[in-house]
Amino acid sequence: MSHNSFGHLFRITTWGESHGPAIGCVVDGCPPGIPITESEIQAYLDKRRPGQSKYTTQRKEPDTVEILSGVFVDDDGQQVTTGTPIALQIKNVDARSKDYGDIKDKFRPGHADYTYAEKYGVRDYRGSGRASARETATRVAAGAVARKVVPGLRVRGALVQVGPHKIDRANWNWDAVGENPFFCPDPKAAEVWADFLDEVRKSGSSTGAVIEIVADGVPVGLGAPLYAKLDQDICSGLMSINAVKGVEIGAGFEAAALSGEENADQIRNGPPGWPTFLSNHAGGILGGISTGQPVVARFAVKPTSSILNPRNTIDKDGNNTEVVTKGRHDPCVGIRAVPIGEAMVAIVLADHYLRHRGQTGQDAAQDIDANLDWLPTKSSS
Repeated sequence: MSHNSFGHLFRITTWGESHGPAIGCVVDGCPPGIPITESEIQAYLDKRRPGQSKYTTQRKEPDTVEILSGVFVDDDGQQVTTGTPIALQIKNVDARSKDYGDIKDKFRPGHADYTYAEKYGVRDYRGSGRASARETATRVAAGAVARKVVPGLRVRGALVQVGPHKIDRANWNWDAVGENPFFCPDPKAAEVWADFLDEVRKSGSSTGAVIEIVADGVPVGLGAPLYAKLDQDICSGLMSINAVKGVEIGAGFEAAALSGEENADQIRNGPPGWPTFLSNHAGGILGGISTGQPVVARFAVKPTSSILNPRNTIDKDGNNTEVVTKGRHDPCVGIRAVPIGEAMVAIVLADHYLRHRGQTGQDAAQDIDANLDWLPTKSSS
């Protein structure tokens, strides 16, 4: 299996299977001298860790990360990156392969079972192997490193829809995201989701969700026209997450219903001479290049394919049969997809930050003022 790497200058390669001894990743291209500790990485892994509420899988994995290479304790006693590949490992300690014995010869509808078997001629049925969302823990670990590459960057995510139930954006409160098990910014919506997911879970079914990622502190100039658009790579990163079936930037599909006047993010001169956008329908990206506004992306996650209720399928010999999935699964994978989405956006931004610096010779977070000399209002500010 090829294509296990993502990124260009900041590049991650993940490895391991759901029921193997461990999973991990190698982060290549991280600049030297960046302070990083296992505890900093662990804080983000703990957000994704399974078994934290009745609304997620009850698989008990501590997801303890180990840094195996790429760091060194400097003369000040601080652990910093060396510029060499950073290897991160997370051991699997609570795999129960026997739960999958009954479906080893059956294909779950909506899952990668059939396509993996057809493509490779072999399928790891134990928790789906590489097709399992277990792999995404390594991305969260890599994302923790990526967040430290871009100075002043803050990447946050929230669940904005579960099944048919959306948040009320008038109630948006970032502080509320950490106060409920859904990463929900609307406390009232979280109460509705709790009741709804209880019904879904007890019925043996699952439901989908929509996650929104907002990156603040993104400097102007990241991304390149045509084949290296910032939004293009964000979409690629988010689409690579298990169960994601749609991605949008800024207003996204809603922009189709707007007029040109409504959709235009009009610009005024704002103190101290920087342009001020009056809206952000573009999601912080114009022509594939960041504007300096918050970068906003949303992605839709389909319902979990592994459910308790019987569904029609075939076995590996082509016989019609039914499949029921036992074991421990998320009634809504969208909940734990929030920190994964944050990580992928951070990885893309770190990669583009280094690419911008390499192409223009500028640190995108410094001296960007020089790029605005063409503004008529700049010299008079």
